[in-house]
Amino acid sequence: MLDLSFSKPSEIVKRLCDRLRTERLAQQMTQAEVAGRAGIATNTVSNLEAGRNVGFENVVRVAMVLGRAQEFEELFLPKLDSLEDIRRYEDTANRHRIRRTSADA
Repeated sequence: MLDLSFSKPSEIVKRLCDRLRTERLAQQMTQAEVAGRAGIATNTVSNLEAGRNVGFENVVRVAMVLGRAQEFEELFLPKLDSLEDIRRYEDTANRHRIRRTSADA
């Protein structure tokens, strides 16, 4: 399916950071509380909400504290809409690299 959303990565990051802050506030938690529960520094939570570079594991830690880890669990699940999709997925499940053909070189 063709994706016609023309969002830039920075726009997606901004939206996600805004949602993260909103979720934290909705749960009436301070940045320090989230940081303490996640085992990270308060400035890491601040940087995350501001869209500054934060390690992916720290993003997952914060999501876990906010009760949103399931969304990460589902992030890259295969889209299996047909029998052909299931067969293709099963055939490639054990592959680790894409093999180049002579036409790709």
